[in-house]
Amino acid sequence: MDRAEKREFVTGLNDVFKSTGSVVVAHYAGLTVAQMNDLRSKMRAAGGTVKVAKNRLAIIALQGTESEGMQALFKGQTLIAYSDDPVTAPKVASDFAKTNDNLVILGGAMGSTTLDADGVKALAALPSLDELRARIVGMISTPATRIAQIVNAPAGQLARVFGAYARKDEAA
Repeated sequence: MDRAEKREFVTGLNDVFKSTGSVVVAHYAGLTVAQMNDLRSKMRAAGGTVKVAKNRLAIIALQGTESEGMQALFKGQTLIAYSDDPVTAPKVASDFAKTNDNLVILGGAMGSTTLDADGVKALAALPSLDELRARIVGMISTPATRIAQIVNAPAGQLARVFGAYARKDEAA
């Protein structure tokens, strides 16, 4: 990588650290190429990205961002996983780490908050934004259907009463 490529990489990574919802830093020593491709495809499908970055360049890219506190995590063979949704990257990385011992989550950042490994796992346990939106829509629509049922209930009762009188008159 020449100087221009390094400068472009650092600038791109700096933009990532400034704009993403969350960043996860993990050791990947021992992962095979197939496992790494599997992790990348799972992350991409969920809306995130996985990059292997040189630690020195990642630390330079962290300067001037809110996530600057996680510089100490960049030691050894590290990768970064990030996504716009604050829960996606931690969730996919944690799920992959459960089935693969070679991916060791070191920590990460969510905005200006630096997270340790337990913080990333706690963030992964939260529902995603789409799941929260679905729950809210469900909570909002449930009272509306109940109100419709209550409003229609007296009309149904009246219809049954009229039907009973009609059957009574026909019988007489």
